[in-house]
Amino acid sequence: QAQLVESGGGLVQPGGSLRISCAVTGGFLDNYAIAWFRRAPGKEREEVACISSTSDYIYYANSVKGRFTISRDNGKDTVYLQMNSLKPEDTAVYYCAGDPHGLCYEVESYGFTGQGTQVTVSS
Repeated sequence: QAQLVESGGGLVQPGGSLRISCAVTGGFLDNYAIAWFRRAPGKEREEVACISSTSDYIYYANSVKGRFTISRDNGKDTVYLQMNSLKPEDTAVYYCAGDPHGLCYEVESYGFTGQGTQVTVSS
């Protein structure tokens, strides 16, 4: 059964960069749109970015636009989130979710979600 596995989180100083990954195991990434969400204590869950199965549609939340870049490598069954110019308010658990129809539409509704990886931005 296919699963989503996140990796690459950690502690980084403000202004630093980090790349986190979302890998599909037991299946293939090709047909999935993948979205990154984040969840921080005391804040609402936020959809950070999404990439369609064909990469012709990409979405970024205003809070990360110009700093984060989402990309995919179907050969490696992996989606990446490159995070630059990180701020303390980016601290959160980041998790990915997949839409088997390939669209970035109500991605979490399919229940295909990873466990998350912690990103902490602090000096």
